[in-house]
Amino acid sequence: MPNYWLMKSEPDEASIDDLAAAPHQTLPWTGVRNYQARNFMRDEMRPGDGVLFYHSSCAQPGVAGLAHIAGRVTADETQFDAASPYHDAKSTRAAPRWLQIDVQLVRKTRLLSLAEMREAPELADMRVLQRGNRLSITPVTPQQWAAVLRRLDGEAA
Repeated sequence: MPNYWLMKSEPDEASIDDLAAAPHQTLPWTGVRNYQARNFMRDEMRPGDGVLFYHSSCAQPGVAGLAHIAGRVTADETQFDAASPYHDAKSTRAAPRWLQIDVQLVRKTRLLSLAEMREAPELADMRVLQRGNRLSITPVTPQQWAAVLRRLDGEAA
């Protein structure tokens, strides 16, 4: 049974449109610099898992599309690039600290805004809606996944 995830990206760094335009509609999910989010990638994400592609830190945050995990976790190459804002001088190729995973587009959707998500009682316990949550990757329950899909497809839950 697949897992489900909400993965946040700032649209000026990697938007749903960037994902749609990428070769094979696939992007490496790089730049994760939080150990809990990294551990989700390392320990729990599997190819085929569902992804709510979420635009964050923008005028209209919310779910902008659906994707899935398209590969296995690998070392995040940005940690080794001194010119990258994600460079980590203490990380080595022999023992990389940071990981990446490929995400592939399933479909672009209408924007399911953060405000609309907050109005949905069945989504009240989603981590993205909790005060102080700043994780870029959070698990989504099968019930939350289904509720988001119903809202994206125009049905009230």
